[in-house]
Amino acid sequence: MSAVNTPTDIIGNETTGPDTAGTGATAESASSVTAAEEIEAGVHAAADRARIAARRLARANRAWKDLGLQEIGRNLVAKRDLVLAANAKDVAAGKKKGTSEALLDRLTLTPERIDGLAGALEMLAGLPDPVGSVARGQTLPNGLRLRQVHVPLGVVAAIYEARPNVTVDIAGLALKSGNAVLLRGGSAAENTNAVLVDIIRDSLDAVGLPADAVQSVDEYGRAGANVLMKARGKVDVLIPRGGRDLIQTVVANAAVPVIETGEGNVHIYLDHSAPVEMAVDILLNAKTQRPSVCNTVETLLVHRDAAATGDVLAALAAAGVRLHADERVRAMLPAGVDAQAADDEDWGREYMDLDLAVAMVDDMDEALAHIRRWTTGHTEAIITNDLANAERFIAEIDSAAVIVNASTRFTDGGELGLGAEVGISTQKMHARGPMGLRELTTTKWIVQGDGQIRI
Repeated sequence: MSAVNTPTDIIGNETTGPDTAGTGATAESASSVTAAEEIEAGVHAAADRARIAARRLARANRAWKDLGLQEIGRNLVAKRDLVLAANAKDVAAGKKKGTSEALLDRLTLTPERIDGLAGALEMLAGLPDPVGSVARGQTLPNGLRLRQVHVPLGVVAAIYEARPNVTVDIAGLALKSGNAVLLRGGSAAENTNAVLVDIIRDSLDAVGLPADAVQSVDEYGRAGANVLMKARGKVDVLIPRGGRDLIQTVVANAAVPVIETGEGNVHIYLDHSAPVEMAVDILLNAKTQRPSVCNTVETLLVHRDAAATGDVLAALAAAGVRLHADERVRAMLPAGVDAQAADDEDWGREYMDLDLAVAMVDDMDEALAHIRRWTTGHTEAIITNDLANAERFIAEIDSAAVIVNASTRFTDGGELGLGAEVGISTQKMHARGPMGLRELTTTKWIVQGDGQIRI
C-alpha cells in the first residue's frame, strides 16, 4: 500500500490526552485536547443531524426516494466537468506522492465512469424498495397478527480509501433503503469527494429530501475517523472498504458494530476437464479486465492433468501478467513464458495488479486444502466440465461467492442485479457477499391485536 493511502492516512492514531506525569499539562497539550474535543463535537453533531435525517427518510415513499436518485444522476452528468477537474487534482497529487498504479486506477474518474455511476443510480431507482417488505408473518391462534418487516438500519458510517465511486454508490443505496450516511473518504480523494457530496446534498435538497442524509466528516481528518469508530449510540453500523490494513484496523478499534468488507485473495481452480477456450477466456477476463479491484483472480490452481494449463499461462503472459509459480508449474511453462518462484507470501497476497500466483495440485482435495488455508472468504471459482466436481466445489467452499465456469469479476452488486453495492461482505452475520439494498436494512416485529393479554 502506498504512502498516500495507508490506514494512518484514513484513520490515524488515537488522540492522546494531556501529559500529567510531570508538573502539569502544557499549553500545547491543553490546546491539543481542545482541538480533539472540537472534532468530537463536530462529528457527533453531524451524527445527530444524520439521525434526524434518517427519521425523515424512513417516512419517505419509494417514488420520493427514486426522484432523489434520478436527480443525483442527472446532476452528476450535468456537472461532470466539475467532478473531473476535482478528480484531476487528486490524481495529480497521488502521482506526485508515488501512489501505485492500482490505487490510481481506483482513484480515477472518467466521463464513462461518471456515466456508469449515473446509470447505477437509475438502476437503483428501478429496483423494489426493501423498506416495509414483509419477511414473514402469521396470525396466531389467539388472534394476534404478526409481521416481520424490513426497516432501515438508521445511521450508516463508511470509511474508505481513494474510491470516489463509493461516495456515490453508498449515498444512493442509503437513500433508497432509507438510511442516512456519514462518509470518511480519505485525503487521497478529498477534492473529488467534496464535489460529489455537494452535488448529492444539493440534489436531495432540490427534491425536498433532507440534505443531511449524506454528510462527509473528511474536514475532521484522521481524528474524525477515530471519533466515528467510537460513536456508539450515534452510529448504528460502520462499513470499512479498502485494503486489509484499513479493514483490520477498523475491526480491531471500532466501538460501533462493523460489517467487515474483506480483501479478495480470489482463487480459480482449473480442473482436469476444463475446456481450453473457456479457461483462457475466463482467466484473461478475471485477471486483466480490471486488476485493481477485489474480485480479480489472484491465485490460479491447476490440476496436474489439465489440458488447458499451457494455453492459459501463454495467454496470460502475452497479456502482460507476471506469473509467480511453484516449482512444478515452472517446470512445464510453455516456450517463451517466464515465471518468478512463488512462496507463502504470494499465496496469501492480494496483488491488485497484473500479477498472478500459480500452483499445481494433484487433485481436488489438494486444491480445496490450498483454498481453505489461504482464502479471505471473498470469491472462489472452478472451471470444469465435470458436474460432480462442480457440485463438490460448491458444497465445500466456504466463501461469500462460489462461481462455476464464469469470471470472478461477476462478484459485483451491479453485475448481480443489485444496482450497486456498499462493498463485498466476507463475514457471516447479517450480510454476506455484495451488499445491496436489502443488506442495508434490519427487521422489526409488528404485533397487532384486539385487546389480547398473556395468560
